[in-house]
Amino acid sequence: MASPLFATKPLALLLEEMKSENRLRRVLGPVTLTSLGVGAIIGTGIFVLTGVAAHDKAGPALIASFMVSGLACVFAALCYAEFASMVPVAGSAYTYAYATMGELFAWIIGWDLVLEYTVCSSTVAHGWSAHFRDLLASFDLNIPAALANAPFDYDPVSGQFIATGAIVDVPAIAITAIITVILVIGIRESAGFNALMVAVKLAIVLFVIAVGACYVDPANWRPFAPYGYTGISIFGHTLLGQTAAGGEPLGALAGAAIIFFAYIGFDSVSTHAEEARRPQRDVPIGIIASLLICTVLYIAVSAVLTGMVRHDQIDINAPVSNAFAQHGLPWAQRLIDVGAITGITSVLLVMMLSQPRVLLAMARDGLVPTSFFGAVHERFRTPYKATVLTGLCVATMAALLPLRILAELSNIGTLLAFVIVCSAVLIMRRTHPDAERPFRAPLFPWVPILGIITCLVLMFSLPAENWTRLFVWLAIGFAIYFGYSRKRSVLARLRAQQGTAAD
Repeated sequence: MASPLFATKPLALLLEEMKSENRLRRVLGPVTLTSLGVGAIIGTGIFVLTGVAAHDKAGPALIASFMVSGLACVFAALCYAEFASMVPVAGSAYTYAYATMGELFAWIIGWDLVLEYTVCSSTVAHGWSAHFRDLLASFDLNIPAALANAPFDYDPVSGQFIATGAIVDVPAIAITAIITVILVIGIRESAGFNALMVAVKLAIVLFVIAVGACYVDPANWRPFAPYGYTGISIFGHTLLGQTAAGGEPLGALAGAAIIFFAYIGFDSVSTHAEEARRPQRDVPIGIIASLLICTVLYIAVSAVLTGMVRHDQIDINAPVSNAFAQHGLPWAQRLIDVGAITGITSVLLVMMLSQPRVLLAMARDGLVPTSFFGAVHERFRTPYKATVLTGLCVATMAALLPLRILAELSNIGTLLAFVIVCSAVLIMRRTHPDAERPFRAPLFPWVPILGIITCLVLMFSLPAENWTRLFVWLAIGFAIYFGYSRKRSVLARLRAQQGTAAD
């Protein structure tokens, strides 16, 4: 008899859940879904983490880093699109794993997604705060230093933690609270608010590319890859490329592992499949279109940024706006800060929109308390309790943890999720070959295989401490699963009822 740990959730049961009263409204079309994807992707990655990756890891080879990360995401996106068209319910990779790999793997990926969206949201809130402070400073207005940053930071040069002198990041807390209120009100209002912000930040990104190109000095691109093109390590032991003083790998691949955060967001489109009007068609369009649009824009902005300023002179907190300030364009700096604040706000909205929906899917399966995480507001039809809890967690982390730690921790969790989704497509094609697939990942099996390989390469390009943090998080998850979820899951109760009936 197969172990209950690897019992899969039947496709028929997944689709049957869509007929219940505790489901979400189908109000999103392909344009809105694409807008949500672009809203989640373009933000902290392009306005903030470009500085970290170029300054600390890759130099001008940041352009190559974006290409590598984009390629890994293309493979994963095609796999996401196939699953989202087959199983148009909330839960994203968690639901896909439950249908293919079984309950234990579903719990692992669900717990991993909790880490991904919470930490990503915290990173985004931290980036929002940095640009908000930069905008105020351009008008000679300053928030007290003790209330404007995390209390400590990590120095990659020395490999040590340093005190910042701050106590808490108040702007990060404020924006998180505002977004939480908006999300509780409802998905239609949230999507409309997001569409407006997406339009603004796309205009700013195009402005950066068009105007910044006039200030590009090709000499800043030489040497193109000062740290090399590699940067692969296994648990702290560098295999290919240079190593920083703190033991972290350097190079274009190491930069790709950091800048991968910039692409996080297209997968959030799949978490809204339950709210799509025609999910079999609209969700694949939203996933692929948003990823392609953002990849082109990312490559262009990274080329302009590293051409405007030498990589070792790029500001890591507000790199794009600061690049224009270094060229004596304070008006452009202010404009970009406004666009960055708008863009980052939309990312925060979509990330915090996605987190409660993963918890909702897990609650439906009994893996987390249904009365809390499965509660849908009678009027707004949103998972309001989970949304409020998400807001509290995001605000706490954003206020107390530094940008570098948050970005790297979110990347390894997301890459693991992508590896599992690509693996699940391979399994599903074999175990359910006749299942209806309105969208099929092309060039099977190469697309999922290449997705697994590229994501694993990027995972091993992250510093070793990220693996330690991931293992600690998973250990906590296992304790919860075996202590609570295993006996209370819906499948476990069904098995118990069947066993009683058989007796």
